[in-house]
Amino acid sequence: MNEQPSSALVALKWGAILGLALMGITLVMYLTDQATNPWFSGLTIGAMVAFLIIAMRDYRSLNAGYMAYGEGLSVGSLASAVAGILSSAFVTFYNVVIDPTIQQKAFEQAREKMEEQGTMSDESIDQAMEWSQKLQSPGFTFIAGVFGTLFIGFLLSLIVAAFIRRNKTNPFE
Repeated sequence: MNEQPSSALVALKWGAILGLALMGITLVMYLTDQATNPWFSGLTIGAMVAFLIIAMRDYRSLNAGYMAYGEGLSVGSLASAVAGILSSAFVTFYNVVIDPTIQQKAFEQAREKMEEQGTMSDESIDQAMEWSQKLQSPGFTFIAGVFGTLFIGFLLSLIVAAFIRRNKTNPFE
């Protein structure tokens, strides 16, 4: 009887590599002072899609060329969770230890953007900034990063697994 490969091992391997890639993207974003640049969001999504495809194809190749939709979804979700933990830990470490002023810079940029739009009063802007500062504790940032990455990874895995899956012609093989 054929032994099935471990989807967890494949997901851990590719999740760790994706986590390192996300850490690299974040580091470049911080060092170039481009924290609000939407190009980096696109780059992050692109990296996630690429590594989810690679992870699912790796699992499929280890499984004699077959992968059910649910197996692909589990590989992608677990890989996203691992990547989320690693990249969120890096972001939290960077914001607390390496450059604690980065959040203040982001707040100043957000305030300037709100003032330029001119749709909010100064009082409303102050209130919005106060609320956003309350949500920037290291613990909340870490948890939000993990769950955000997991959520986006799950959604992307739903799509990618539909294209990468390859069902067996005889399910009793």
